[in-house]
Amino acid sequence: MQQTRMTLKILLPFEIFAEKNGVSRIVAETQEGSFGLLPQRLDCVAALSPGILIYETEAEGECYVAIDEGVLVKTGKDVLVSVRRALVGTDLAQLHEAVKQEFLILDECEQSVRSVMAKLETGFLRRFASFQHE
Repeated sequence: MQQTRMTLKILLPFEIFAEKNGVSRIVAETQEGSFGLLPQRLDCVAALSPGILIYETEAEGECYVAIDEGVLVKTGKDVLVSVRRALVGTDLAQLHEAVKQEFLILDECEQSVRSVMAKLETGFLRRFASFQHE
């Protein structure tokens, strides 16, 4: 009996990062922890956290991809992973460090920028309201 395999496609905002056929299992990280996908699993959707996505094929063995936050959708044999950024590598420790350095620190910078923008918008609205009352 031939075992069913999955097709994994990792999508970035402007390109297809990876497309793998013959995937036997996938492990992904969410806010609630890691979970695994096998070909027979029911269809599902999951919000992914920055971390390491693991997939396994017969040809390549176990492979690691550092991913930013995103979403995973499994429909039948097809698994789509849509993320903002991704890095591929063979050294798990190095990829884990890359996630901490690039993805989590960048998110902190984005939060700082959002905070500054909110202050600027508030100041602008305050000045605009006082201008209208004059």
